Amino acid sequence: MQLETVKKVKKPLLQVNDLKQYFPIKGGLFGRTVNHVKAVDGVSFDIYEGETVSIVGESGCGKSTTGRAILRLEEPTDGKVTFQDKDLLGLSKRKMRNMRKDLQVIFQDPYASLNPRQTVGRILEEALEILNVVPKKERPQRVKELLEQVGLQAEFADRFPHEFSGGQRQRIGIARALAVEPKLIICDEAVSALDVSVQAQILNLLKKLQRQYNLTYLFISHDLGVVRHISDRVIVMYLGRVVEIADKKSLFENPQHPYTKALLSAIPEASRKRKKERMILKGDVPSPIDPPTGCRFHTRCPLATEQCKVKTPEVRQVGPEHFVACDVI
Repeated sequence: MQLETVKKVKKPLLQVNDLKQYFPIKGGLFGRTVNHVKAVDGVSFDIYEGETVSIVGESGCGKSTTGRAILRLEEPTDGKVTFQDKDLLGLSKRKMRNMRKDLQVIFQDPYASLNPRQTVGRILEEALEILNVVPKKERPQRVKELLEQVGLQAEFADRFPHEFSGGQRQRIGIARALAVEPKLIICDEAVSALDVSVQAQILNLLKKLQRQYNLTYLFISHDLGVVRHISDRVIVMYLGRVVEIADKKSLFENPQHPYTKALLSAIPEASRKRKKERMILKGDVPSPIDPPTGCRFHTRCPLATEQCKVKTPEVRQVGPEHFVACDVI
């Protein structure tokens, strides 16, 4: 299912159409596949050059799996992913490896994603070496430039990852992603492991680098405060499916889907003048192994009708660049 997005002058940099990621569950004496975990089940969206699109939702909604499937870190079950008119899922592994110059990722845990046995300089040089983007003799100088671009001193190249704080390690992760001059960077919970003050510094750095190099971000997060700070558009996911897509202002000021309203009502407000009604969801998120029929949110939705239990809502447009999957609003 392809969304009928608002026409823009520019073509999308990335198009995701009906992406599915199912993980098999083995069982029985012979280890046959007895069921599947439907982590991502028909996700579609576009990303335009130079913008930041965020994916939000509760843990287990499929947002990180979506990012990994786009990069083919996990081979998707079905769907289509087009990057600059190239079908990523149709590429051989060798051709996909060449595409990684334009598609990079910043992981959640900056310590686990860095090789503890290598110096920072070697970690960054390795990225340059694998894709051969800088001649060998120029790599040490390029490493120093990368460190300075992310706010670290050039002499840090001789240190090991354990000698740095969490925020500094994440800066190294950003430098590694920048090393090959990508067009799209997927930030997978890139600031969730950091202190709040450090989060702000990293977010400001990402925005600065975006302006400087015309970067495009797919920002994956569960923190709506972070998403509000960095996003141009926001995708809300629930149990493997998209429930709402909107520009940042529309989503935060005029949310349409009941799930989005519940998420936003949980954000604490500093001002007493802006009191809002708290929307508390009942029950737990259903299992992605056996998701509910119809609308997957109907088991927790205060507006659910009998129709919601049997009919799967299509994503439809309700405003300029605002889309929602709900039949009762």
